[in-house]
This record gives sequence, structure tokens and C-alpha cells, in this order.
Amino acid sequence: MPHATALGTSLFALLLALPAAAAWELDPARSRVSATVVELGPQGPIPRQHEVRRIAGTVEADGTLRLPLRLDQTDVIERLGPLPPWLSGLTEQPMATVTTRFPPRRLEALAVGESLVETLEFSVRSSGETHREPLAVRFTREASDRVRVTNAERVALDGRVLMADPTVRSVMLLLGYERIGDEVPVHLDAVLVQP
Repeated sequence: MPHATALGTSLFALLLALPAAAAWELDPARSRVSATVVELGPQGPIPRQHEVRRIAGTVEADGTLRLPLRLDQTDVIERLGPLPPWLSGLTEQPMATVTTRFPPRRLEALAVGESLVETLEFSVRSSGETHREPLAVRFTREASDRVRVTNAERVALDGRVLMADPTVRSVMLLLGYERIGDEVPVHLDAVLVQP
């Protein structure tokens, strides 16, 4: 039994000696997702750029990152102008919540200028349904307290699936889209910082 106590004390001391993973959070001023939506209309296909900006979230100790996405983070309000009072409360409600998990200790090990690519599973909850998709993400250490996050390969969402989602369809209709192309290319450009 004395060996078990000594082993337990040693393991506890070892855990205390390990560097704790520092907290990471997304810098909302430098974190966005852009998408190119191709409107299919009588004049033919017209590509239009859209953004979800001010993406914010804190990475938990286990590497979990939850990102609630709201209408007021999109460029919809800028394009439409002020919404009627009966709709204005909707702008602050989450339209979808994106959740993923990555190993924060791997970020800690990156030297400035180094990159790593991880395939993460993203879970998107919207309209009461959850969809899971893998995404190859590139983490690049730009400074001791800053990591840029981008998609590591081309990503395109299925336009038919988007238009089948009632929440997304409502936003698309607000923007004047009745039909969109089959592919919606998406680009992630976000910055993780250690506060």
C-alpha cells in the first residue's frame, strides 16, 4: 500500500508539472467565414459574396469550441437595412450552433511560422437537426499568442441541402434568392488568440 500512495503522489506531482494548455479564443474582429452564392435567375447565374463576421467562442480545456451563429453576424442586415420591429429580435437569436473539438496542446507545440493540418468533425445544429461534416483545417502559428485558422482544402456546401433547411431558406429568401447554384464555396479565415 505504501507503493500505491507513493505512485499516486508521483502522478499528482507529474500532472502539476505538465504545462497547462492555455485558453484560446477566437478574435471576433479577425474571424469570419465567406461564401459565394450563385443566384439562378432570368439573367443567368450571378455570383454574390456573403460573410458571417464577428465569430466568437472560447476553446474549453478539452478542446471543444462552440460557435453560436446569429443573423446579426451576417451581411444580411447591411443589405436589407433595418428590419421591422417584429423581426428585429430574431437578429440576436442563434440560427445555428457549430461545435468542434481539436487538441489545444498541438497548438501549444507549434513554433511561430509552423503550420499543421487537422481534419476536424464539425457538428452544425440548426432547425432542430444536427449535421456532421469533416473539415480539413490549417492552423498556422503567427505569433506566440496568435494562430490563424483557415480551411486546408476547397470546401463547397451543397446548395440544395442549404435551401432545404428552413432557417437557411428564410435567410436566402430575405436576400431575394429563390434559387441558388448547387455549390456554395466557403472560406474560413479566423484567428485564435491567447488573452
